[in-house]
Amino acid sequence: MNETPVVLLQDSVEFLSAGGPVVYVLCALSVVSLTVALVKFWQFLRAGVFRASVASRAAVLFRAGQYDQALTLAERGSIRCRIVRQAMEGKLSGRGDMARSRDEVLRVAESSVEDLGGYLRMLEIIGTLAPLLGLLGTVLGMIDAFQAMEAAGDQVDPSVLSGGIWLALLTTAVGLAVAIPTVAVLNFFERRLEILSHELDNLVAKVYLTDLDGASA
Repeated sequence: MNETPVVLLQDSVEFLSAGGPVVYVLCALSVVSLTVALVKFWQFLRAGVFRASVASRAAVLFRAGQYDQALTLAERGSIRCRIVRQAMEGKLSGRGDMARSRDEVLRVAESSVEDLGGYLRMLEIIGTLAPLLGLLGTVLGMIDAFQAMEAAGDQVDPSVLSGGIWLALLTTAVGLAVAIPTVAVLNFFERRLEILSHELDNLVAKVYLTDLDGASA
């Protein structure tokens, strides 16, 4: 029983090794994809991408005239809190053109979202390239299978042909196995960035549309 995981691992390695160099490349791409996904998830967690309540409460307090409490609450390190605090400080300063100040905050927000989207392009490339590499491996495998059949002449063994075909199809299966989760993760991250961008725009708008009633920072 203790050897079962080892045996399964050996069988899996032998199974994938049968696919040849294309499968090796696909396995390397899967490692890169997994690494990027984990790093981006950790980065999103650190930036507070999945937490919106604190910044929203700060904006509500600001609109209610509780400026000090709002600024204190927005001292958190999340991207939403940083942007909403910058917007509050710009609004409370009362200096210069408010439209220009708002545009600057929105520029910083857009730049922050773009920074969070770094390396997502790599996931997109892997998601596109993996099935194509799998198809290439299948085509090459089919060529080898038919060459073997031609070399056998009249003594064709169906098992040789079928064995060559399943080995050829293996690369397509591996390519899809790499591409499908990669594309799913990519779509998840891109959707979260779209939501974040929309929420940042709303938070900035709430702050700059607040009537200060003559109060100052």
